[in-house]
Amino acid sequence: MNRFLPLLALVVLVAAGGAWYFGQSNQPAGFVPPALAQSEDTGSTSVDMEGAILPDRVFGDEAAPVTLIEYASYTCAHCANFHGNQFKQLKADYIDTGKVKFIHREVYFDQFGLRAGLLAQCGGDMRYYGISGMLYEQQKDWIGSGDEGEIIDNLVTLGKVAGLSEDEARACMEFEGNEMVDKLVETFRHHAEADGINATPTLVIDGEKHSNMAYSDLKEIIDARLAAQ
Repeated sequence: MNRFLPLLALVVLVAAGGAWYFGQSNQPAGFVPPALAQSEDTGSTSVDMEGAILPDRVFGDEAAPVTLIEYASYTCAHCANFHGNQFKQLKADYIDTGKVKFIHREVYFDQFGLRAGLLAQCGGDMRYYGISGMLYEQQKDWIGSGDEGEIIDNLVTLGKVAGLSEDEARACMEFEGNEMVDKLVETFRHHAEADGINATPTLVIDGEKHSNMAYSDLKEIIDARLAAQ
């Protein structure tokens, strides 16, 4: 079994590992590339960061009878495809009608996914899901050629469209001295370990884990949950 690196080391390695996605973009996305994990025999342990776990942001009716949690990465092509297809139908049929409450939990493979997560968090509760949606919808555009400077500039532009100033967007995505970096990575680690997440996108529907699927299959699962209420 693999154990997560101490949090500070994880953040450093994430920042150094930005090329990982771009070499794997046509492959199913696993959430712990070799640089981000090490085996138990190294003796490493997780950093204790009591109080660092960020609360979930709920999209939809808090009182909805079915809860769907999605684990996804902003640099995962399969996740962008899910948001461009299944999620739109899910929103119209179940979230907007008060039948499903949706929770998005971020997974980080690389520095760019983490910076995108920081940008989404910068929007606060009011703009989180709006920015998150744009990150998936425009994934190919902001990733562009894969150049680090270009990606950061593209993310700043996306943040400005969402109502942030350029200074706000750049400050939010800064790693050095940014407590939110530790909180995001620790929140990711905490939830992913608890739910046994090893790929993205992964859906947890009322506590039951599922891999990515066609909307017809997702609809069948949700309808069965609703019928059992």
